[in-house]
Amino acid sequence: MKVLCRLLSRRPGRFLMSNNSAKASLGEIRSNQQGFTRLAVLAEALNTYLLDTVDVDLSACTWFDANMSAPLGVVFAHAVDNLNSIKLGGLRPGVETILAKNRFLAGFGFPEREDTHGTTIPYRRFTPTDDRYFAAYLNQFLRGKDLPIMSTGLSERFKNSILEIFVNAAMHSESKLGIFACGQYFPQQHRLDFCVADAGVGIRRKIYKELGMKMNSDKAIEWALQEGNTTRKGNVPGGLGLKLIREFITMNKGRIQIVSDRGYWEFSPQGETLTRIDTSFPGTVINIEINTADTSSYRLRSESEN
Repeated sequence: MKVLCRLLSRRPGRFLMSNNSAKASLGEIRSNQQGFTRLAVLAEALNTYLLDTVDVDLSACTWFDANMSAPLGVVFAHAVDNLNSIKLGGLRPGVETILAKNRFLAGFGFPEREDTHGTTIPYRRFTPTDDRYFAAYLNQFLRGKDLPIMSTGLSERFKNSILEIFVNAAMHSESKLGIFACGQYFPQQHRLDFCVADAGVGIRRKIYKELGMKMNSDKAIEWALQEGNTTRKGNVPGGLGLKLIREFITMNKGRIQIVSDRGYWEFSPQGETLTRIDTSFPGTVINIEINTADTSSYRLRSESEN
């Protein structure tokens, strides 16, 4: 009983096994600002429950971009960490197929479905020390997704840059709940999206903790994107690990999105967006979108000079 009292004192305003039905809902989720905002709103709703079974109604979700399973995994991980159980209901057949093929629903009692077309990069939850497994995951599942032609050197550097995103998330996020990844190739839309999300403290809080610098969430993302800015000292990798990826995405006419706390940043052929969303997302998300209609060939500058 004393333990329960201490838990409640640390989580003021939450319900403890109330007689009211514990419910939440989720609408359409696409890889855009509205999609991330909806996930943040769901996280806020789930944060009010403790030691409960929460029914999440997805009947209003007419579409779900499969790569967004990574940040959804963060949202549900926080809810489960608050000693809740999550039950999914109202899944439309198309959405259920998407989330069963990428294995997200396997954790909620749904049967897996075979990915006969090879378009998924399956949903995975990694521990911060799983960098070798993450690298093997990239090597296995990035193949056959119609990536633009890259030299051997660039292909390795590109995968290493994605691995650097994982390593930096593991080192800087302080996430005890893991790091989540998922991707999807959309052949009709000529795009490949790959998402890495952590359930950590967020960029703004990390900067304040390590450097004592106070700034809004959007400005924190902007600061972290500047070359040379890091919260670490010595020869420890810092920043977001996006230098090479951002250069490639610029030429490829793809897109990058970052969400952390209330900050939202997007870089695409339409320009650069830096703003704040209304509700805080409990972690940091990086989504990389590659334009698979790109017929160019790419190599490192050093390879061209030789």
